Amino acid sequence: MTARHHLAEFARDASESLLPGAIILDAGAGDSPYREYFGDVIYEAADWCTRPSHDYRQVTYVCDLTAIPVESNRYDCVLCTQVLEHVPEPAKVLRELNRVLKPGGKLWISAPLSFEEHETPHDYFRYTQYAWKYMMDEAGFDIERLEWVQGYLGTLAYQLNLARRNLPKRAVDYGGGSFGYLAAGIVRIAKPVLMGLAWLFARADVRRKYTAGGHCLDYQLVASKR
Repeated sequence: MTARHHLAEFARDASESLLPGAIILDAGAGDSPYREYFGDVIYEAADWCTRPSHDYRQVTYVCDLTAIPVESNRYDCVLCTQVLEHVPEPAKVLRELNRVLKPGGKLWISAPLSFEEHETPHDYFRYTQYAWKYMMDEAGFDIERLEWVQGYLGTLAYQLNLARRNLPKRAVDYGGGSFGYLAAGIVRIAKPVLMGLAWLFARADVRRKYTAGGHCLDYQLVASKR
């Protein structure tokens, strides 16, 4: 997925914005995939540590993100990538992230607009750009950047891979009869083509994010504590 590439760039941008000795919180860090980018600052991580697919050895605070056990105004920066869809009370989480940031501190955050359900049953929300603008204002943030994580070609690559994996191959799933057999046969032929197109569009999206049209898959934004 091209999202991994672009989110890694997003995290690197966050690290390059910090002065040596700054303090950052990786909120909902999981197995802390971006920790290596923050070698010149004080890196702390928070997560509730319940997902068996993650290695939580780097987590500093095992907690709910609505109640992080640190003093107010502690962090220069908070990074929170692809987490907010998994919390049942996102407004409370944003207010808590605002509390732990220093005045003027930056929140670097991302979450999906359109993505299949994942890490169920803890998958609750998807966010439009207008939801972001409303939520950030309500939580006491001023948005500095609001943009797509990947471009439309990345969205296409994702959707094509989804179709390749999930389109049925049985005639009965298309209503049976001659039409069903025709559809199933076309799908069997199309699946390798879908895989090739997904690879092509993913490579193109890494080379250049096209955002002049099409459909956004995830948003990322940078906001400052008001």
